[in-house]
Amino acid sequence: MVRTSESAGPMGEELQMPDKDAKAMMGTEDTPGGKASPNPQNLRPSVFHSIKFFVLCHSLLQLAQLMISGYLKSSISTVEKRFGLSSQTSGLLAAFNEVGNTALIVFVSYFGSRVHRPRLIGCGAILAALAGILMTVPHFISEPYRYDHTSPGGINLTSKDPRWVGAWWLGFLISAGAVALAAIPYFFFPKEMPKEKQELRFRRKGLEVSDLPVSKGEDSSSEQSPADSPEKKDNLAQIAPDLTVIQFIKVFPRVLLRTLRHPIFLLVVLSQVCMSSMAAGMATFLPKFLERQFSITASYANLLIGCLTIPLAIVGIVVGGILVKRLRLGPLHCGTLCLLGALCCLILSTPLFFMGCSSHQVAGISHQPGAQPGLELFPGCMESCSCPSDDFNPVCDSSTRVEYITPCHAGCTSRVVQEVPDKSQVLYNNCSCVAGGGPVSAGSCDSACSHLVLPFMILVSLGAALASVTHTPSFMLILRGVKKEDKTLAVGIQFMLMRVLAWMPSPVIHGSAIDTTCVYWAQSCGRRAVCRYYDHDLLRNRFIGLQFFFKTGSLACFALILAILRQQDKEERTKATKPNPGLQQQLLASEAKKEPEESRV
Repeated sequence: MVRTSESAGPMGEELQMPDKDAKAMMGTEDTPGGKASPNPQNLRPSVFHSIKFFVLCHSLLQLAQLMISGYLKSSISTVEKRFGLSSQTSGLLAAFNEVGNTALIVFVSYFGSRVHRPRLIGCGAILAALAGILMTVPHFISEPYRYDHTSPGGINLTSKDPRWVGAWWLGFLISAGAVALAAIPYFFFPKEMPKEKQELRFRRKGLEVSDLPVSKGEDSSSEQSPADSPEKKDNLAQIAPDLTVIQFIKVFPRVLLRTLRHPIFLLVVLSQVCMSSMAAGMATFLPKFLERQFSITASYANLLIGCLTIPLAIVGIVVGGILVKRLRLGPLHCGTLCLLGALCCLILSTPLFFMGCSSHQVAGISHQPGAQPGLELFPGCMESCSCPSDDFNPVCDSSTRVEYITPCHAGCTSRVVQEVPDKSQVLYNNCSCVAGGGPVSAGSCDSACSHLVLPFMILVSLGAALASVTHTPSFMLILRGVKKEDKTLAVGIQFMLMRVLAWMPSPVIHGSAIDTTCVYWAQSCGRRAVCRYYDHDLLRNRFIGLQFFFKTGSLACFALILAILRQQDKEERTKATKPNPGLQQQLLASEAKKEPEESRV
């Protein structure tokens, strides 16, 4: 008993030694030179070693970066007026926002596992902040904005005036500052999280054990490059960190073509390209469309989009994810959900063709019904005025709802400023082109269908919500449709194709379509500048028609996906019910063996 008790102490100490060694190893393994810290037990884990804090910082950074791209799209119409740009040119500017992402996505995916990823993200965020600041440079280096050349006295514009240009540059400075602040924590995160380090060490030890040579012959044959291994030559996601740049370039096209040959993957990507094209065009030019169609301000148009369309789109994404998770939808049911969402979205967009009104008459531009082309609306009444053709100071005759480009084009000779609460109203009198001589008020005529803006936005927002329901199930179709080793690359290819085929060309396509509906272009330095007046009916039909076209393409892709999934499900059921000839032969052989044994008994 004494010997047992004496030996219990050393054995107890020996049993505790591994824990002490483990603590010492945890304290010394990641320090430079392997030296132990003075008091590892007193050290508290840093907040930068928490994965939850990293997710919080990344969410704030994504929100700040979206502020820059979102603000760029919301200020398109203002930038057009300030610098005299066409819609096609402004769409090209919006498309360039995706060029950097598309050009670097493959290289970042390749080098991301070899560098300090948090610091790389921080450097990218600082670069995005500098880009946001760079967008404001034209405001400071260009000439002051001159909105009127006809009146020697300055004029107090309101936000409803078509010449109004707000502080468009201020939002870029605020967004760039938010991105720069959100980038600071990334320079303090470690290269790998503690839990991630333990998993990597465990995997490396497992690989070392599995890769031990059994014999000298096998040892010599096992020394080959990762790209040449027959088991790994197509598994790009696993061997990418071990490949050189040349090997990566050689392997990438083969895996890319193999992934694109998958019918489900290709059709899902095409459907998402159609949906993204619709979203890109709407995000870029919907504020301008609302301004022109319903005579509302740019701030109110963006307020409606931010309060209705975007929240309902988020709700649609969440609802789609909940349906997939709670109902445990398989590929076939995911395809059905996508088809129903696209179909309902298409149905809701049909009434949008009829929710609007025709353009009001503009003297010298619009023509009365039955008038000959080329004749002005009121010929001869302003010949003695010698009105310059490049000025723009619209006035409106509220009695007849006829608009004139300038007071000079209305033949007005006098100007009166009436002081009203909170603003001053400018009136022009003695107008020879106006019945009764006036007066006419400064500014464009309001639209006759401004009351339709809310029903229009409700339908647009509901359609966006239904289209967003397809986001999660279509993503699940990609993850469940491709091979396990190709899932990472398939997601990367998906986002790359969406940027190349949707987010880059769609703003240019929508801008070009909008430019074809212009009926009066402003001239600046002898060249065509911003469009002053559009044909509202033509603008509505072409803008909504493009949206309808992309929604129809997405619906067709989902219909083909569902047909393929049903065919695959039918083939699997046929295989399951079809008898196996090999199994039948085995059963007959076993029964033949049992018969002699029974006869012997």
